[in-house]
Amino acid sequence: MELKDLSVAVTGGASGLGLATARRVLAAGGTVTLIDLPSSDAADIATELGDGATFAPADVTDEEQFAAALDVAHERGGLRGVVHCAGAGRKMRILDKNGKAGSLEDFEFVIRLNLTGSFNALRLGAERMAELEPIDGERGAIVMTASAAAFEGQIGQINYSASKAGIVGMTIVAARDLASKGIRVNTIAPGIMDTPLLARLREDVRKSLEATVPNPARLGDPDEFGRLAVNILENGYLNGETIRLDGAIRMAPR
Repeated sequence: MELKDLSVAVTGGASGLGLATARRVLAAGGTVTLIDLPSSDAADIATELGDGATFAPADVTDEEQFAAALDVAHERGGLRGVVHCAGAGRKMRILDKNGKAGSLEDFEFVIRLNLTGSFNALRLGAERMAELEPIDGERGAIVMTASAAAFEGQIGQINYSASKAGIVGMTIVAARDLASKGIRVNTIAPGIMDTPLLARLREDVRKSLEATVPNPARLGDPDEFGRLAVNILENGYLNGETIRLDGAIRMAPR
């Protein structure tokens, strides 16, 4: 399914992995709808990206908002691809430093944003794709974003690791479930990527993080994520897979 002239929605499209993916979709000849919070810079970014890009504001945990945003992409010739990058972490421990139970609010916030948001991307995206006529035997493809933390979560990541492991667990089930509709589902599990969040770290901290990556010993480039996401969308035989994009890192306990 070549992306030329096809419509793709990218959540978290205002920065980092999402923005890098949006640029790659445009480079492949597709159109892109940036889905991000109303408070983001996505409107200005869409303008900078040119006529092939537009902005649709939404919180991915809000069914009504997210559905409306996907409709914007769907109205641009039919929604053929969703790359779901929106998500976040919130550091927490099972017990705090005083031995008291960790915050259920912090756990549920991350689960709702990362895992429920991913389920919304699956079900709402697939609902629109299922209306379309197949192209090369498929109606569309969805790419979700997990993390190396889904496999080796660090101390303080109990909520984040659980949410990302849940995304990995959904991938093969979703691919099998949506097979009858001609919709593929895959997941990328990135390692330590050079996103705007990490750009705020001190240089010595960045160097320390880079040294933990076996090869290449550096942070991942968001463009590498974007290239992989586009390849997954276009490769019609790639389905039900979680692909680690992490330089062979295996996270230490802390």
